Amino acid sequence: MNSERVEAEELSNPRFWNIWPTNTVSNQDFVGVGIAMEAGSQLPETKYAADISSIREAQARIEPFVHKTPVFTSESLNALSGRRLFFKCECLQKGGAFKFRGACNAVFSLDDDQAAKGVVTHSSGNHAAALSLAAKLRGIPAYIVIPTNAPKCKVENVIRYGGQVIWSEATMQSRESTAATVLHETGAVLLHPYNDRRIISGQGTISLELLEQQVPQLDGIIVPISGGGLISGVALAAKSINPAIRIFAAEPEGANDAAQSKSAGRIITLPETNTVADGLRAFLGDLTWPIVRDLVDGVITVNDEEIINAMKLCYEILKVAVEPSGAIGLAAVLSKSFKKNSAWKDCSNIGIILSGGNVDLGILWDAYKK
Repeated sequence: MNSERVEAEELSNPRFWNIWPTNTVSNQDFVGVGIAMEAGSQLPETKYAADISSIREAQARIEPFVHKTPVFTSESLNALSGRRLFFKCECLQKGGAFKFRGACNAVFSLDDDQAAKGVVTHSSGNHAAALSLAAKLRGIPAYIVIPTNAPKCKVENVIRYGGQVIWSEATMQSRESTAATVLHETGAVLLHPYNDRRIISGQGTISLELLEQQVPQLDGIIVPISGGGLISGVALAAKSINPAIRIFAAEPEGANDAAQSKSAGRIITLPETNTVADGLRAFLGDLTWPIVRDLVDGVITVNDEEIINAMKLCYEILKVAVEPSGAIGLAAVLSKSFKKNSAWKDCSNIGIILSGGNVDLGILWDAYKK
């Protein structure tokens, strides 16, 4: 059985932050830096926070530490969607999510003086665990500000990987002020979960694996969208390799700021979000928005029922546990809006990023006890 591409049914067991350290990059750091293009690429010479060169550098930097995640396929899901689907299983990445790629690239990009004081972030999800693990591998402290309403399984991952948990209230104001205090007291480097060149570049390594080593015939990729770090990296790398490829964002209806932003031509933020996909509640950043604006071909919104059904299909058919945010790509490709859109009918080979698998299965285990 091919370790990189697996027929699942053959398996028998189967918002912006208000606090920034002085060494944080900004748009001004990229003046004069165009998106480097591969031979034959026809991408416009637009200046973005990352490019194919920074993504290839990230790939070399993180290769000793990350998993080259497998690609699963399923004839049953192909039949349901009417297309050939290729699932990039980042749910099997170290830390249980794609976030480890960006966090690892950021941590190992720091010089020794910066790294010595450690890293800090505020996060309720996979970035917190990923940063904790990356810091542990480099042998430096990770200070993780976590709101009291964070999912239990994700807090446990932070502790498991050696992150130092500092609790905050559930409001963004409390998270930011607590992180600012930690930053002042420790002198650690603040690493944003998505609005950072190093993070974007690390996430882009997914496309390099998928298109150059695993499934080069793809004509579309569906990617979950929240703050935009993942889809920015994926889009930059994929369209540098194959300018004709379509990049689609999958987004919950209850947190559809990206869809609204694309429609308005500017960043839209929402007064509140309401979705089971707890990892998709952030808003686009000033570094990710230009990439999403220019390189994302469409945004597909789905409701929570569709997301939960996609989780069920992943578990029952692909034999992988995927969190709601990770299953949304499958929900999108199965949605009526995607199937009926004539502009996308030529996308017959579609990659789907299963972005994470950190789901709390306590309810399931409790059900077995009854």
